[in-house]
Amino acid sequence: MTLPDKLEFTDNSAATARPEHYLCVEVKIDAVLKSWKSSLYSFEWLKPDGAIKTLDQLTEAEREKRSAVEQLLKTGGTIEKPVLGIGMMDNVEIGSGRAQFLTLAAFGLKTMPVHIPASNKKDFKNFIV
Repeated sequence: MTLPDKLEFTDNSAATARPEHYLCVEVKIDAVLKSWKSSLYSFEWLKPDGAIKTLDQLTEAEREKRSAVEQLLKTGGTIEKPVLGIGMMDNVEIGSGRAQFLTLAAFGLKTMPVHIPASNKKDFKNFIV
């Protein structure tokens, strides 16, 4: 499967519930993945070398989430923007929208709009396009 020529994104409901708390920014996916590899949760989607697992390598629960995103891509549905933050170990964490972020990354998307806490703007300077 390949990515459609045009992707449509919608704001994440967590961000719209508190718009004064979040910023929408465009991030470099490779840079985010490199940082997220240090997350305690990255093993669910990443191989030890940092590559994204194939659909068959994911657990059943994560496979269902990725399949749902792939179905949205096939039907031209809108993708909810992920919410990123900075974790306790100063790495990027994907708070919401992990399946969206990682599925699009697996298909080769290079940049993506995401929401970040306004208080983390300085911390994201190396990730923002």
